[in-house]
Amino acid sequence: MPMLNLRETVCFTDEEKITTLLSKTNFFSPEEVEIGVSLLRENLVKGDSSGYYFLIGELETQFVGYTCYGPIPGTINGFDLYWIAVDPKFQHTGYGATLLNITEQRVLALGGQRLYAETSSIPLYAPTCAFYENHGFILEGRLPDYYAPLDDKMLYVKYLFK
Repeated sequence: MPMLNLRETVCFTDEEKITTLLSKTNFFSPEEVEIGVSLLRENLVKGDSSGYYFLIGELETQFVGYTCYGPIPGTINGFDLYWIAVDPKFQHTGYGATLLNITEQRVLALGGQRLYAETSSIPLYAPTCAFYENHGFILEGRLPDYYAPLDDKMLYVKYLFK
């Protein structure tokens, strides 16, 4: 497996790359894709003061995946993992784990001690739940019918230690 090139600074060309990536996964509705891209736009305008941090993974000219994370306002040391997405042709290669591990290191460096992630309970997201659980996240809550009838919000947390 070739080593990912990682960068934390986003650029305007990432908007199209993230839009394409989120659409290609077939996990996200057009509205959700727009939400994901809006966080990028916020960072492009405000930088780190936006509260949204990015980690981009690339192989030469190929956009492999990314994470978006940031501190949760009103908490002490809590961070949200807003997005983690990997191009379908690079899934199950370990690149998602690499992006997550480096994101966790960045969160620790920023003073975070807890990393929260949320996802859906529908069968499409079973691999996402398994990914979180396989990487040390604990299911701390489930909100019934949150996204839609029979589509619960799954709330995960990972406790980070130096």
